[in-house]
Amino acid sequence: MRRKFVDAQKVQPKGKTGRADMALNLINKLYGIERDLKDAPDSERLAARQQRSQPLLDQLKAWLDKTQPRVAGQTALGKAVNYLTSNWSRLVRYVEGGNLPIDNNRAENAIRPFVIGRKNWLFSDTPKGATASAQIYSLIETAKANGQEPYAWLRYILERLPAAQRLEDYEALLPWNCSPNTAT
Repeated sequence: MRRKFVDAQKVQPKGKTGRADMALNLINKLYGIERDLKDAPDSERLAARQQRSQPLLDQLKAWLDKTQPRVAGQTALGKAVNYLTSNWSRLVRYVEGGNLPIDNNRAENAIRPFVIGRKNWLFSDTPKGATASAQIYSLIETAKANGQEPYAWLRYILERLPAAQRLEDYEALLPWNCSPNTAT
């Protein structure tokens, strides 16, 4: 959501505070709260979000409801406001849980190398080969996101998969269930 308001801010007259600045000010405060809570346990993060973030979100929603009818949808600000309005329920869901991120930046950053490299993968010989590449890539990025060294984790699970018989055996091999030292 922030990116669209930054784009709207860029087209404002230089040296003047505009409506995009008002939205960005509130959004930046929300991100500041998240920075403060980065290392907090989920329960503490949830309580702080309810106490500190929810009032800011209420202010942002009030600003949004007041501003939307007053801006043309084709302008940069109009596009930002319309995007925020149409995605509001999904964008504010993070305050309902201490384990939810404020944005999807981690997911976007994880797929960025795949998006950049997709031209290299255009030459997969078969659709099944392309699917296999995507699946392996997903495993590697999931391992990284969970603090695993991908090669060590893959070796660890591939050595243990033949012995897995119960659901619990398979779940124990998931990257978030292995300690980083277990897979090395």
